[in-house]
Amino acid sequence: MTDPARPRATGDRYKWTALTNTTAAVFMSSLDGSIVLIALPAIFRGVHLDPLAPGNIAYLLWMIMGYRLVQAVLVVTVGRLGDMYGRVRIYNAGFAVFTVASVLLSFDPFDGGHGAMWLIGWRVLQAVGGSMLTANSAAILTDAFPEEQRGFALGINQVAGLAGMFIGLVAGDCCRPGTGGRCSG
Repeated sequence: MTDPARPRATGDRYKWTALTNTTAAVFMSSLDGSIVLIALPAIFRGVHLDPLAPGNIAYLLWMIMGYRLVQAVLVVTVGRLGDMYGRVRIYNAGFAVFTVASVLLSFDPFDGGHGAMWLIGWRVLQAVGGSMLTANSAAILTDAFPEEQRGFALGINQVAGLAGMFIGLVAGDCCRPGTGGRCSG
């Protein structure tokens, strides 16, 4: 005879694992959207490019807005893909895409416009992964939590997203070259 409490314990473990995992992913994705803003001068110095020079403003705009633009455009599409092919499957694929793009963003073999395009390209791919994460996080939590706990889980998830945006600004300041890990101000 099976114990009826046993499946519930597995469900409880799954829902908290889902909350932890999706909250970390939403935090990472939103942090990444804002981390470059403060560090932009150092990033452009690193690729030896003046973003305000005539003909270079597009690099600056894509560096600032490209990540959020791609996320905004793809969130509905990848959410639908999650409905069709499995939310967890699309979510896990998003983690893989996000991680690969993050690793490739950590080095830039080019200078000037080519260096900026390298960063923009991998940042856009990273946004594709980020949209796969954020679009499916709420759906995974909705599936994992009972109705009476859903608001709590979704609230925690969204607070992590807002915290990521703020902490990204601070981290972008602290991670600039030449600061030694210390934030200015």
